[in-house]
Amino acid sequence: MRMNRTTGFALFLIGCGALILLDRLGLGLGNLLGFLFPIALMVFGYIGIKNDRKLLGWGLMILGVIILLGKLSGLLGWIIAGALIVYGVHMLRKSTAY
Repeated sequence: MRMNRTTGFALFLIGCGALILLDRLGLGLGNLLGFLFPIALMVFGYIGIKNDRKLLGWGLMILGVIILLGKLSGLLGWIIAGALIVYGVHMLRKSTAY
């Protein structure tokens, strides 16, 4: 099977359908399906940009990124908190070195 845009998109659709069916059967991956929609928007946006439909593509891409950032806000909070702690410890060690 040759891998081109059509087969890649078909595989993407098959994967999305399989995830939805697994969720409906009770074997779902839970939170992973919540990430499916924004990632699909970003993929469709990328396809739109590549097919010279830049306005639609960028619109879908930005919408997908905003939704994904909303879903990852808890994780981003933990990352920012950890970075602030590490930076604070670094500043304390740096100031006591002199």
